[in-house]
Amino acid sequence: MVRANGAVSLRELARVVQTSEVTVRRDVRALEAEGLLDRRHGGAVLPGGFTRESGFPQKSHLATAEKTAIADLAASLVQEGEAVVVGAGTTTQELARRLARVPGLTVVTNSLLVAQALAHANRVEVVMTGGTLRGSNYALVGSGAEQSLHGLRVSRAFLSGSGLTAERGLSTSNMLSASVDRALVQAAAEVVVLADHTKLGTDTMFQTVPTDVITRLVTDEPPAHDDRAATELQALADQGVQIAVAGTSGGSAGGNGAHGSPGGGDAIPAGSRYPQQRRDMPVPGQRRNQGPGGQQLRTTAVLGEPPAGERARVADLRRR
Repeated sequence: MVRANGAVSLRELARVVQTSEVTVRRDVRALEAEGLLDRRHGGAVLPGGFTRESGFPQKSHLATAEKTAIADLAASLVQEGEAVVVGAGTTTQELARRLARVPGLTVVTNSLLVAQALAHANRVEVVMTGGTLRGSNYALVGSGAEQSLHGLRVSRAFLSGSGLTAERGLSTSNMLSASVDRALVQAAAEVVVLADHTKLGTDTMFQTVPTDVITRLVTDEPPAHDDRAATELQALADQGVQIAVAGTSGGSAGGNGAHGSPGGGDAIPAGSRYPQQRRDMPVPGQRRNQGPGGQQLRTTAVLGEPPAGERARVADLRRR
């Protein structure tokens, strides 16, 4: 199936061979150890190392439930009248479908798929970059795309990628895509990365967003057996990335978000496997950590639910 399609999801493999995803995952690991395939994004692809990238048809069928939940939660971060940039990817395409309901929104994008998802949203203005069309992911890349972003300033950038690690941040397999993503980041006051758990701990060839520039990660809860993803998630939190975990069975961590979207919240949910902690840290990214006169601005990231006696104080801090 991988040779015929280039990629296949674990869910589809489990359905075809009539067994559990746990069993399929174990068998895929064994095949990867023999060099017959590579595990990627909730499925498997033909082996190709750091430089190989699955095309849109393959990516669109991988980790679909996780991408839907992540998009629901990410959409709850966007307020009426904001201006945001949205990068290329199947997860950001899901986000765009939800942003169509946010009135007064301006979306700048280099993705034809994102623009298509917003094409009939009467209350959303879509601004596209220039550039050269990259057919494998329907994105505009190259110097034309990058130059069109010069001088732009928006509140948030929503980006996806091929892999995410605490050591290197967000990365992708294509040099042109990485360059445009870096230009999108420079236009935004905050950077929100959308990545399902299968991308955690995966490192690909070209770095797009260093960890210290990522403001927030929106992801799904790693399975209990996925120690690599869980370890990477905690390492990202330790470096100051705010973690928002979406549920994949309706609803998500952190309560209700804006515009009636399921999801919202800034923290790993209570009762998760990650240690409960609260600490002050600099706002990620050099361009956001200096206030008037050069003083260091700080923000509070809350990981886990605070004890009952602390909730009122935490709520007051959030309002401030």
